[in-house]
Amino acid sequence: MKNDEKNGNGKIDPGRIKAVLFDVDGTLSNTDDHLVARIASRLKLVSWLFKERNPQNFARRLVMAAETPGNFVYQIADRLGIDKFIAKYYKVLSASPLAKKPSKERFWLIHGVRDMLEALSQAYPMGVVSARDEGSTRDFLDHFELTGFFDVIVTSQTCRFTKPYPDPVVYAAQALGKAPEDCVMVGDTIVDVKSGKSAGAQTIAVLCGFGTEKELTRVGADLILPTTPDIQSYLSS
Repeated sequence: MKNDEKNGNGKIDPGRIKAVLFDVDGTLSNTDDHLVARIASRLKLVSWLFKERNPQNFARRLVMAAETPGNFVYQIADRLGIDKFIAKYYKVLSASPLAKKPSKERFWLIHGVRDMLEALSQAYPMGVVSARDEGSTRDFLDHFELTGFFDVIVTSQTCRFTKPYPDPVVYAAQALGKAPEDCVMVGDTIVDVKSGKSAGAQTIAVLCGFGTEKELTRVGADLILPTTPDIQSYLSS
């Protein structure tokens, strides 16, 4: 096991990977860490309300609910064991007018992502599979001049059903001329992992976004890494 590798099922096969698919929020885009920290700081007065007296996780969930409400609702449903009932409404929730559409001024790129994309693009065709709407997804990619790295961009509006269904991963794989089994889906939430696995793809989960190591392990992520740029050394080895 490599030094930067976290827990996971340990079944990932880098030699099988012929294409790489990326989520956006928490995977390529920074998840408002400074806002999370600010909210957590203000909650310290009532820290006794939170597990281990640490409001950090609650603050992150709060930001997640504002940024991607559909994703947030699905994760809550998964914890309650009612995800199968919620899943069919997920597409509507993700595309809801209530979903936050960030301004360009609020976009942040995770440190090291550009260099990683540039390196991986020399070896793999790549795609984006996001639960965001097309407008805000492309705004983010265009803002940081990342669009050219990707041969396909799949959003919540591309397929009939979005993540956690397999449809967007299957669509992206076909657009790249690959079988889903030859792709790896990289994301930060259980929604990303479930979508990838249900499509037959391998999955890499990253801890720089909204998901926790415990829940990402529980849903069967094949590999869990601290940050998205860490996959460069893993796939390049």
